[in-house]
Amino acid sequence: MPKARLTVQQQFFGGSAEARRPGATFAQTMTATPAPLVACLCAAWCRVCDSYHEVFAELRARYPATRFVWVDIEEDEELIGDLEVETFPTLLVGLGSRLQFLGPITPQLATAERLLTSLAEAPATAAAPPSAQALLARLQQSCS
Repeated sequence: MPKARLTVQQQFFGGSAEARRPGATFAQTMTATPAPLVACLCAAWCRVCDSYHEVFAELRARYPATRFVWVDIEEDEELIGDLEVETFPTLLVGLGSRLQFLGPITPQLATAERLLTSLAEAPATAAAPPSAQALLARLQQSCS
């Protein structure tokens, strides 16, 4: 089975309207929704990912109710499954069993915070690809 290709285009996925209140912050939305998860998909050889460790640690400190997971796509190839990540760092954000975002992100704290804030009010758009949704399910299961 060929791997799904993740391009440099960011992908926002539909979510539960009841989980997002207008004006709610990401932290409020995440605490109102079961099993919040932010995963960084990187590779050990990626120097940009090396520098992103500090940003990711700061995000973890700022959002204590959210689970943050660092995933090396080569070391954790079985976990990644059919999803092929081509650009680093790539973030996966899930609220419960719903995939909200999957895409590359520039390695600055402000960029990640803007993304997380925008997800609190993001309208439902497209359905997530099955390989991305399956990765979220595996991550949720491995983090529980």
